Amino acid sequence: MSEEKLRCDACPVMCYIAPGRSGACDRYANHDGELVRLDPLTVIEGGGPVVPFLGRDWNGDIIQGDRPFVTAIGAGTTYPDYKPAPFIVSQMVDDADMITVVTEGIFSYCGVKVKIDTDRHIGAECAIVRVKGEPIGHVMTGEYGSKMLSLGGVDHLTGGSKAEGRVTCDALLALCNREAVEMQIDDGVNIVVQAGQAPIIDGVAEKLMRVGCGSATIGMFAKQWAPHVDEVIVVDDHITGVLTEHEAGKQLDMRPAGIRVTGRRSTPGRYFQVAGHGTGWGGTDVTDPLTIIKKIDPKIAWPGLRLLMISTTGEQWEYFVLDADFTPQPAEIPDPLRAIAERIADNCEPSLCSVLFMGGAGGSLRAGVTENPVGLTRSVKDALTRVTVGGAVGYVWPGGGITVMADVMDMPSNAFGYVPTPALVAPIEFTMKRADYAAMGGHMDRVRPVSEVLTPAIRRVRR
Repeated sequence: MSEEKLRCDACPVMCYIAPGRSGACDRYANHDGELVRLDPLTVIEGGGPVVPFLGRDWNGDIIQGDRPFVTAIGAGTTYPDYKPAPFIVSQMVDDADMITVVTEGIFSYCGVKVKIDTDRHIGAECAIVRVKGEPIGHVMTGEYGSKMLSLGGVDHLTGGSKAEGRVTCDALLALCNREAVEMQIDDGVNIVVQAGQAPIIDGVAEKLMRVGCGSATIGMFAKQWAPHVDEVIVVDDHITGVLTEHEAGKQLDMRPAGIRVTGRRSTPGRYFQVAGHGTGWGGTDVTDPLTIIKKIDPKIAWPGLRLLMISTTGEQWEYFVLDADFTPQPAEIPDPLRAIAERIADNCEPSLCSVLFMGGAGGSLRAGVTENPVGLTRSVKDALTRVTVGGAVGYVWPGGGITVMADVMDMPSNAFGYVPTPALVAPIEFTMKRADYAAMGGHMDRVRPVSEVLTPAIRRVRR
């Protein structure tokens, strides 16, 4: 080793860094024989008046976005764990003396939960999600109008091959920093996910998430359809709706149309499993909606019956009129029905990808806050300490430990880093009253007033 090299102790890799070069994480460098952090400390500043803490109009926000808030972005870590947090900042808010403990955590136990607004079938529940051929997570149970992914976690980061851990870490870092990541789902689709952007599924960008299931769509628009059409079938992978059978159609005194769809009838006008999963109408594999019609009863239906078939986003629709043989024939859609289809689309929210970072704050991170780590956990559980991630409000899961989840869209850009162990480096802040910090055995001798931190070298982000 050259005597000119510096050894960095910010993470377990312990890089030897030559002059003018950075370490493996690209976060620390050797500058003229001094170890320096390359990305500056980030402070969030608001432009409004200070809201008195615990005042009559206080909204419960301990962070108080209208005052400078020192985030952990660019702060540094506590590795090798015995050191106090890099910044322990005090600030008066009205008559309240507040402490914010600021540190970057090295998270091996972390991942992301991804919400993808689409009806398209992306893959079976529990299907493996891959990046560059390596498994990084799986498909979770779907939610209303959205598909869900669970990506990362310690088993993918450290429990598989070296390539699996490296690819997983790279994908998590990109997702948390709001960059696009292309994924392949086993026996499913190719999908590009980026926080705050529409998903791209098999090369096609999604536009809308559904207004509701087929049954809900019937309920919302039945009264508008009734004067202009004799039957409406809303095609949906989960619950396909049939207007005249549905309670909404019955209460509007609509005449039964005698058109039965495939699938398993749940309750009147509600059908499950009308088709296979896919990227067609309503998340099914349907490209021709007439294929889901099982039979048309000539004793109930009539020639000239007007039939509208439509998807849950209003993007796909076809209009038919029954001929003398009770066969649906394509016809020109009346303007009122076209307007309702457009209204359905207008009521659908834009399709987006949401990325939530999730990590467990373990013993080493907590030791940077207090010499008695469990004191921090108890303070968080007692709602005396507020947890944020890069300034974003964190949801702390119930049960043991400090397992926190936060939306990456609420954080400043490039809030996350990595170390090649592999693990993510994520900002985390703990905010509480000075008295509560002292009571938990905090590092009181390291407390610095915010005025000492607000130097020209820091990076400010306006909100």
